[in-house]
Amino acid sequence: MALTGQLAWRYLRGKRSGNAVPVLSRISMLAIAVGTCAMFVLFSVFNGFENLIKDLYKAFYPEIKITAAKGKFFHLDEAQLQQLKNINGIHYISQVIEDNVWLSANDEDGIATLKGVDTVYDYVNDIKPYIFEGKSSVIDSPVANTIVGLHIANKLGLDPNNVFSKLHIFYPNPAVHNPALNPAEALQSIQLQVDGVFQVQDEFDSKYLLASLPVVQTLFLQEGNYSSLEIALNKDADAKEIKNKIESVLGGKYEAATRYEQNKTLYMVMRTEKWAVYAILLLVLIIASFNMIGALTLLVIEKQKDIAILKAMGATPVSIKKIFIIEGLLWALIGGIIGLIVGILLCYGQLHFQWIKLQGAFIIEAYPVVMKITDLLLILFTIVIIGLLAAWYPARRATVVEDPSLKAT
Repeated sequence: MALTGQLAWRYLRGKRSGNAVPVLSRISMLAIAVGTCAMFVLFSVFNGFENLIKDLYKAFYPEIKITAAKGKFFHLDEAQLQQLKNINGIHYISQVIEDNVWLSANDEDGIATLKGVDTVYDYVNDIKPYIFEGKSSVIDSPVANTIVGLHIANKLGLDPNNVFSKLHIFYPNPAVHNPALNPAEALQSIQLQVDGVFQVQDEFDSKYLLASLPVVQTLFLQEGNYSSLEIALNKDADAKEIKNKIESVLGGKYEAATRYEQNKTLYMVMRTEKWAVYAILLLVLIIASFNMIGALTLLVIEKQKDIAILKAMGATPVSIKKIFIIEGLLWALIGGIIGLIVGILLCYGQLHFQWIKLQGAFIIEAYPVVMKITDLLLILFTIVIIGLLAAWYPARRATVVEDPSLKAT
């Protein structure tokens, strides 16, 4: 193996005759390098967007969410809540109630989701970093207040810095079965002072507003009831395992969902997009490998005399085949490693200097980048496989090549 490796390395760096082999080999390495660099950079950008989206969704999607299997609202007694708190791995439990409401302010109106939250909600959902104007909490306020999404604030003309900025909220009265007969009592209403505005992303900014849990329960006529329990876990806790424990404690009347299950479509789309990019760039690398096959085949033809001498010295076909397989691997690895180095440097440059900016209004200015060792290992594995496949045919051909000048006359 040492001899075959030395010969392969010698063919890689040694001088060759003036034919197309040196040019084709360098072109092959360059093509592998470009494909590898593109794959690593795109993987890192996808990782950056995936982490960004996951962080954004943490503002409104907890690690585990408990809802009623049937109906909109439910009630848990203190014994059941204590059972949940005793489950190892649960850090915080936030009691939440939410439903769609009608909003009205400054002669404008619209529909949104009013979410009543308790004192530990901020420890379960990471909403505070996205509150950019006004107060950061609806708890312990002397007046009934609310924090609204940016799009809602803009649409209704709400200003958290104006104490006279009021928001009227209407909700159907469930006790009135025939609103046409009792129009005055058909709706429950409340007036809230707008104390803050958050900006997460359009999906949330145009949908949610937050208020204190007791205020919203009173508006919905659901004192003591919730629409969900939102749970934060300890750092090393297993969400699936704790979900199963919760379901065993509460029984079939309730459903628990992890953050992934709450956004299954989103996570599936993100993963599918990443693998689609991998498949496209893999095709590019395979096309580049055809050039490598041609270059290795020419190298085999060029080294006919060397192969014949090795055979005369007792080299087996397997040994000769290994020389050119190692040669193909060297070409692929050199190109791949160069591509990875360039890709890593580009990613570090994007992280520190933010060369490529995002167009439009985003919460970040430049493309996010997150490098992962698993991506690097996957790309290296891909390069090795491509190098082996590209070298197989030329190596097999080398075992049957004979130098005409060494034939007996």
